[in-house]
Amino acid sequence: MVNIGYHAAKIQGKFNRSLYKAVLSQIVSIPIKQTRQVAISLYAFSCERDLPEQVASIRSFIGHVGIPETFTVVSDGSYTDSSCNLLCRIHPCVRVIPLQNFLRRDLPQCVLDYAQLHPLGKKLSALMSIPINGTTIYTDSDILFFPGGIDLINLSNSEEKYSLYLPDCSISLDDRIIYDDAEKTNPVNGGFLLFRHELDWSFAIERLANLQEAPIYFTEQTIVHLTMHHNHGKPLCSKKYVLNVEDQFMYSDKFASKNNALRHYVNDVRHKFWFNVGR
Repeated sequence: MVNIGYHAAKIQGKFNRSLYKAVLSQIVSIPIKQTRQVAISLYAFSCERDLPEQVASIRSFIGHVGIPETFTVVSDGSYTDSSCNLLCRIHPCVRVIPLQNFLRRDLPQCVLDYAQLHPLGKKLSALMSIPINGTTIYTDSDILFFPGGIDLINLSNSEEKYSLYLPDCSISLDDRIIYDDAEKTNPVNGGFLLFRHELDWSFAIERLANLQEAPIYFTEQTIVHLTMHHNHGKPLCSKKYVLNVEDQFMYSDKFASKNNALRHYVNDVRHKFWFNVGR
């Protein structure tokens, strides 16, 4: 039996995205009604393909959470000059930096090699290069923020020292660098991370260096998972910081709520991202 709701949602999402993309230039010119300043620095890693999502994600953060100290988009190298200018027009806090100008000079060779082989290797190199000065957030471009995102202000003001991660809804890991099944516990999603201090990446990077085969799609997330747990990271509340695909085959977005801080619209539910832009 054809799931009409699911296919209708996919069509609706595609249509909404095409409309948004067509008027991006006008959208970034619309002032965001926000005066609240937040002591948070944000970083995202994205590409030209994800320009509409990146615009919507940035605007949702500023609109619902506040104006960060900076919102830095690290370009994988594919953003055109016009797209970079468009992103910077969203708000004065937004800047775009090419990956090659952002990378730390002391990244391990295995990370640089991974970056040459796979886009997620580039993301890993960007994550490891983020400077941590106070509360610092990494966010994927396919994340929308909701009014409950003001919870991030409380987290930024907390005296807790541990970093926080978005819990994954499935175990999406590269088993080749998992040495014990117990290491799969409490899977970390690499799409949203809140750093309070510099992380020690060496534990996981040693495993990457010892990997005999080529890294794959989930290698990057596995390194983030191992690193976050090695550094005693804690999970964000999964009811407020949402990564869930239970509504994949429904028409509606089951998890869009003003009480939520954010939702990560991973590939299975990416179309639902476009149901909520501008809420």
